[in-house]
Amino acid sequence: MTRKVLLLPGDGIGPEITAQAARLLDACRKAGLDIEIEEAPVGGAAYDAHGEPLPAATLEKAKTADALLLGAVGGPKWDALEDRAKRPEQGLLGLRKHLGLFGNLRPALLYPQLAGASSLKPDLVSGLDIMIVRELTGGIYFGQPRGIEERGGERVGYNTYVYSESEIERIGRVAFEMAQKRGGKLCSVDKANVLEATMLWREVMERLAPEYPDVALSHMYVDNAAMQLVRAPKQFDVVVTGNMFGDILSDAAAMLTGSIGMLPSASLNASGRGMFEPCHGSAPDIAGKDMANPLAMMLSVAMMLRYSLDENALAERIEKAVGQVLDDGLRTADLADDSSQAVGTRAMGDAVLEAFIRQTP
Repeated sequence: MTRKVLLLPGDGIGPEITAQAARLLDACRKAGLDIEIEEAPVGGAAYDAHGEPLPAATLEKAKTADALLLGAVGGPKWDALEDRAKRPEQGLLGLRKHLGLFGNLRPALLYPQLAGASSLKPDLVSGLDIMIVRELTGGIYFGQPRGIEERGGERVGYNTYVYSESEIERIGRVAFEMAQKRGGKLCSVDKANVLEATMLWREVMERLAPEYPDVALSHMYVDNAAMQLVRAPKQFDVVVTGNMFGDILSDAAAMLTGSIGMLPSASLNASGRGMFEPCHGSAPDIAGKDMANPLAMMLSVAMMLRYSLDENALAERIEKAVGQVLDDGLRTADLADDSSQAVGTRAMGDAVLEAFIRQTP
């Protein structure tokens, strides 16, 4: 059966890295993958063209797609928009909400060739392989009430941190099942010493634990988790946490691998359909300069193949191709040093495609 993939290039470096993903998808199609590819605007580019960061036509295509590949959204060009609902990031949040993409998988995997590029000593990060499972559609980013109002003669901003038992249980099961497939360790991160919403979070995680006797559950406060990530990151296997904490910790974990430009992510709904995107942002300062690292986007294709399209063999071919390119010493500007060969976005895409095609299926 033909599967539908929707490309959402977005803003900044998004179109450049999405172009490399499209080339890789075409190579997968030639290798036997039965897919139909469409493209649609989102974010600032969509606002400029249609007056909305998530046009109705884009949302309709997203609802009928089997998987989405997103480049990046946002940039200073749109920061001055007074109507918050028109800002590029609302396009991304709208996709998550309308598609029910509650489960965010963010791997922090260090390729051995990049141990020297990490911000930590190689012995601390060598062999690093963490999976952060972030709840994506609840918590303080979506809680109501929220706003800015005048109180006692001054303006006050407020947000609501809220989680229901069902939301916590849903993401908890994703994390426990992920831990079963990996090292059997799950660390739940909260702030249960001061936040009632995360007291409930911890209670629900404890309630689920007996259903997964092969998984060792532990708990950690978020401030300690941040410290432990830079002190002894290899103690973690699977980490599960809420929306805001996951947003922060996953970016911190990303830098342990040498560059956030290396890391893909998946956002899944209950049926396994998902949106896949690099963890980095739109990097408008290097947009159009052939400097962006496309590897996180190409590895997002691999995650899409594995988690939404059930094409593990093709996913492994992509990951192996990326490893081969790194073995060959090719690096984009974010990773380059005196011992490597610096290449641009297109040249890195060329190299991965060549390594992918060379492999025997």
